[in-house]
Order: sequence, then structure tokens, then C-alpha cells
Amino acid sequence: MSPTIPSTMDRPHFIGIGGAGMSGIAKILAQRGAKVAGSDAKDSETAEALRALGVAVRIGHDARHLAADATCVVVSSAIRAENPELAAAAERGVPVVHRSDALAALMDGTRPIAVAGTHGKTTTTSMLAVSLTALGLDPSYAIGGDLDAPGSNAHHGGGEIFVAEADESDRSFHKYAPEVAIILNVELDHHANYASMDEIYDSFETFVGRIRPGGTLVVSADQAGAVELTSRVRDIGGLNIVTVGESESADLRITKINQRGLTSEVTVLLDGRMLTFTVSVPGRHYAHNAVAALAAGIALGTPARNLASALAKYTGVRRRLQLKGEAAGVQVIDSYAHHPTEMTADLEAIKGAAAGARVLVVFQPHLFSRTRELGVEMGQALALADASVVLDIYPAREDPIPGVTSALIIDAATAAGADVTAEHAKDAIPDVIAGMAKPGDLVLTMGAGDVTDLGPLILSRLESQN
Repeated sequence: MSPTIPSTMDRPHFIGIGGAGMSGIAKILAQRGAKVAGSDAKDSETAEALRALGVAVRIGHDARHLAADATCVVVSSAIRAENPELAAAAERGVPVVHRSDALAALMDGTRPIAVAGTHGKTTTTSMLAVSLTALGLDPSYAIGGDLDAPGSNAHHGGGEIFVAEADESDRSFHKYAPEVAIILNVELDHHANYASMDEIYDSFETFVGRIRPGGTLVVSADQAGAVELTSRVRDIGGLNIVTVGESESADLRITKINQRGLTSEVTVLLDGRMLTFTVSVPGRHYAHNAVAALAAGIALGTPARNLASALAKYTGVRRRLQLKGEAAGVQVIDSYAHHPTEMTADLEAIKGAAAGARVLVVFQPHLFSRTRELGVEMGQALALADASVVLDIYPAREDPIPGVTSALIIDAATAAGADVTAEHAKDAIPDVIAGMAKPGDLVLTMGAGDVTDLGPLILSRLESQN
């Protein structure tokens, strides 16, 4: 695929360029030859990786950061109208492009695979990117997380395939027209944008309706929401549906998952034959992600056995059960899980791999709206840990909601029999964990906010007391 740049994006300015989705699009545009600039609230390894590609990254938000020759301003739904750079663009008549429209434009002329679902998008997109690359197909990809280093969340490839994470949170995945779409699960989340499951189903139906004629939908045969969605889209003309999972009705059926420490061995029934391959991350949900990736690759014509072998090359993505290190006999692992289903899945995976070790969790709730709606379920999920410390809510893009605090989670966890305590001072966590952890324990920092920064600090504190 020859490099192309949409005419309005040859000199783009990104507001919030350090974000996972935004930085990926900026990287691909830079690799295609665009003169990319942008700003972010704080400096980061991601910003530095973009600078290495020639991207002009400025820290802080200021109208003066918007260059005179900017052809567009790229924003995500998190950027507020009062942002000074966005206001400057409006005053000067510079076109404003949503992140999803920019990504959709980059996928023009390719064979796109769009990965959607309430959970597992980043992992499944990463699995496809790594395995297709290992097979020499050189796909382009845009992922919501880094594979192995800052800035590794995106790539402009020379092949015809483009693998992209499709975000349902703000309905932006309605902009894509994939040849193959994966829907891993359908659950109620993003409560600021969706009031009910009916709205969620309607949104996913719209996404499925965007699949190119003759294209393929890969969808879970096990998860209740995905099964309901499948029943709603069965009659869409020109759509091939491939169901995957452990259900006997699945078109690509998982017959066995053997967890072996931090890896799993997965066996599927494909065209009447058994196919076994290794998934180099623990947990049943990661095995399901890998099988969905396998089905999508097959739909694009990749030989199943070759793809199954290549999937073993995937060793994880940053913040998805990522081992941060070990000190004083204690392992520290980072988890991005912030929805109760994700929390439960990661805790079950870690307990299955930990061989009886105590699991201690540092949990930071993400968003007031999510905590209001799902705080009880979050607390119940924490009951799977041996002990938990719960931080204050990470607000991200939201303003506080009266009466919504981490106490909702702590009360539910306590009622479920969990050993859980509150800690309002994030800086105190290294000392708190150092006082709790013993050799052989496993510490899990969990949440979608800046709780990820605590891993190295906990390790340093454990090392200093040894």
C-alpha cells in the first residue's frame, strides 16, 4: 500500500497528542510523511517517541501552539470546548477533525479489521498486529495501548491489512467500514453516553451495519450480550457471521483451555479438525481473545495453522497484566482493568497462575459515572483478592458527582467478605503495601488511571526495606 495522506491532514495539529488513540494516528500520519504537531497536558515517554519521528510536541495547552499553517485540528471526545487551541482553531476557521474520522481516513484503500467490544479490544488488536507481522504481512495498525515500548501502539505498514481498535464509548466506531469486524462482548458501560442496554445494542447494530458487503462479523458465542446482538443482526444481507467460543453452537469452537503458569494452551475445532496453539498470557479471557483474532485472520484468507503458530509470538501489551518487576520476593503486576468484568477476569487469571500466592490489589476506580453505576460490582470483584486497598476515584474527563465516592466500592467489598481498606493519599501506597506484602505475595495495581505509576514506587520501597 503506497503512503497516502488525506489532503486536510498533511499538517495536522493534535490536541491531547499523548493519548493512546491520538498518538497512534499521529504516528501513522508522520510515517506517511505528514508534518505533524500537537500538544499534551504533560510530557511522557509517548511524547518523546513521537518527537523521535519528527513530530513537534508541546507541553500545556496554549493558542500559540497552533501553527499558522495547520490544515486541521484533531481532537478526541475528551477535549472540552474551552480548550484554548480548539478555540483558536474556531476563530481562524481551521477544520476540526474527530479522532475517529482521522482514523477512518487512514483506513481508506486498505482491508480493515475493526476490533470492538466492551472489554478485550486492545489485547485482541495487539494479537492480530503481532501475528500478522510475524507472518510477513506488514499490516498497519492502531492500538489503544503499547505493545512493548512507548510509541509501539501504531505502525504504517506496507501490506494491505489495517487492524484498528474500534471504540464504542462515544459511538465513534460508527465511522469505520471494516471488511472484518470482531465483537468480543456487549455490556453496559460508558454511562455518560449510554442510558440503557437498548442504546448499547442499537449502537453495536449500527457498527455491524457498517461492515462492507460480503464482509465478516466475528462474534462471541458465549457472552450473553454478544449472543443477543447476533440474533438482532442475523438478517443483514451480505454479512458472513462467524461465532467463536466454548458453546457447542460456535462455528469456531474452543474445546479445551489448559492454563500452564503464565501461558495457556488452547484447542479449537476447525473444519472438523483439532488445532492446538499457545497463548503466552494467562487467563481464559485472553484465550478467547486469541481465538477471535484467529477467526478474523482466517476471514481475510490467512492460513489457520500459520496464524495459530504466529499468535504465540504475542507476549502481552503494556498495562494488561504486565509484570513490572520483583523485589523482596514480591512480584508487582499492572492491570488496566476498570470494569467489574475485566477486574474479575484478571483476578481469576492471576490467581490461577499464582499457585496459591496471596494476591494484594491496589485499585483506583475510573470515572464517577462508572463508579455510580457499577461500584457494587467492582467491590464484589475485589472479593477475589486476598486483600485490597482502594484509592479515590480517578476523574479523567468527568466532574465529581455528589455522593459518588470510593466508599460505594469499599462498602460492597466489605459486604462480600473482602479484606479492603481505603487510602486517600496515593503517595502513601508504597509504604502501605510494604507493610502488607510478604515474600511470595503478588501485588496487582489495577485501574485505567495513573495507578500505573505506583508499580515502580512499590518495587523501590520493597527493595529499600529488604
